[in-house]
Amino acid sequence: MEPLNATASPSPPPPSPPQPVVQRTGIVDENGAMVENFEVGELDSKLGEEMDNLSRKEEGTSEREKVRVKIDKYEMCDDSMREYIPCLDNMEAIRRLNSTERGERFERHCPEVAKGLNCLVPRPKGYRKPIPWPQSRDEVWFNNVPHTRLVEDKGGQNWISVKGDKFVFPGGGTQFIHGADQYLDQISQMIPDIKFGHHTRVALDIGCGVASFGAFLLERNVTTLSIAPKDVHENQIQFALERGVPAMVSAFATRRLLYPSQAFDLIHCSRCRINWTRDDGILLLEVNRMLRAGGYFAWAAQPVYKHEENLQEQWKEMENLTSRICWELVKKEGYIALWRKPLNNSCYLNREAGAHPPLCDPSDDPDSVWYVDLKACITKLPDNGYGANISTWPERLHHPPDRLQSVDLDAYISRKEIFKAESKYWEEIIRSYINAFHWKELSLRNVMDMRAGFGGFAAALHDLQVDCWVMNVVPISGFNTLPVIYDRGLIGVVHDWCEPFDTYPRTYDLLHAAGLFSIEKKRCEASNIMLEMDRMLRPDGRVYIRDSVSLMDKLKEIAEAMKWVCSLHDTGEGPHASWKILRCDKRM
Repeated sequence: MEPLNATASPSPPPPSPPQPVVQRTGIVDENGAMVENFEVGELDSKLGEEMDNLSRKEEGTSEREKVRVKIDKYEMCDDSMREYIPCLDNMEAIRRLNSTERGERFERHCPEVAKGLNCLVPRPKGYRKPIPWPQSRDEVWFNNVPHTRLVEDKGGQNWISVKGDKFVFPGGGTQFIHGADQYLDQISQMIPDIKFGHHTRVALDIGCGVASFGAFLLERNVTTLSIAPKDVHENQIQFALERGVPAMVSAFATRRLLYPSQAFDLIHCSRCRINWTRDDGILLLEVNRMLRAGGYFAWAAQPVYKHEENLQEQWKEMENLTSRICWELVKKEGYIALWRKPLNNSCYLNREAGAHPPLCDPSDDPDSVWYVDLKACITKLPDNGYGANISTWPERLHHPPDRLQSVDLDAYISRKEIFKAESKYWEEIIRSYINAFHWKELSLRNVMDMRAGFGGFAAALHDLQVDCWVMNVVPISGFNTLPVIYDRGLIGVVHDWCEPFDTYPRTYDLLHAAGLFSIEKKRCEASNIMLEMDRMLRPDGRVYIRDSVSLMDKLKEIAEAMKWVCSLHDTGEGPHASWKILRCDKRM
């Protein structure tokens, strides 16, 4: 448990839980067998080294870091930047593209460091504290996302409407105008084995609109990551996040999406305006990479149910492609077609010689996604069944998955031991914050763990019934633990914190960063990361930073230059420990 040694501010910002470390007690019994008995307590130096290895932590403090440099107050950006996403709104880079026919303009094109964000993104006029969940599923304040394009274009499809000073979400969609609940019931009846909230826990909704599909799946214990590009309906992801639904700006174009192989139990596309068969099926092959073995792909689109010649030709092309990649058409009913991905490689290996698309080269890492081009090949499944042999929900949250063994971690003790220790540690820390800072009363909904490890922080929030969802971010500077996070039934993304994140401003209630600045100090300027944190954070949002004492003066000065209200706390190791906790509120 973390002692709270600092004096509380009038409106105390929540604390940042520390980097998971545990004391190993009774790990090996008298017969040399491993046992499961952990205590949260003083740091075991060897195990601490293993936890730090998750992100290749570098020790040492340079003389330069000891020098405090006065930072001037940051000014507000121009009002035109109130919805600015740096890597997606870089018009200078977009204009230089050689081609945009495959959607290149919707991909990441980050500004040069010297041209990066150096001001505070303003809120819209009339902005109000967001409506809390679950009420926010059905209505949000108009002034928080003051855009009517979706109402004008999609009002007749039961997506969204304006009622007084609010946007209202009736729960419909282009292919399910009678409501997402009825649509989900139909899918359950078509494929009873889909078992939402049991077999199916993690879903991806492509071209999600205002994310009603994902919003209503939450009631069935399914976490859905809703994605869409910033296109002509550019505010759909902003609406989703304002509602409190997991969402991220993302596009199927020329690069892999930032999610691992075998991440999703269900991938859904309802009129998502994607040509799945173009370029030898390269986009559907990306879906195949991300879809778990035995998982389902749901397609609700005109070629499924309309009989015009051109649409039937599209259906035949889709049938042909899905057959060649060994998907089974399980059911076609009404608007919806449902396919299932095979559980193993037997179908792939029994195809005729020279069959297309080919299997990917054995040297291809299907979990390498950061600025990696799409490949028109079939991602082979692991022969050992990794990714397929997962528990059902909720057992999978704490069952060490097989893919834990694939993490490139030089551990001197069992990975399962580290996994369980991390989970137990974070549970104790979060429990202390709930008791001390009344987390369940703070209306936390959209939460980001900026250095997620195995996802223990998110798992603890779930177990202790904090009604939120967590975007688990795995930095590229460390080991790729993201497949393990998805196998647990959580969601997340790979990211480089030297670049901005693909979300709208004001979309997270809480940002948590444990050891992040120590890890990135030789790669990124701390001020750039913190300005990005300010951009993502909602007004009245909270930040928890646990990091090296040598960095805290600098981080606190940057935070105060951004007009955050902060307090500094000791960790459980006491006032002379090498780590402290910086807790901040964003008031602007």
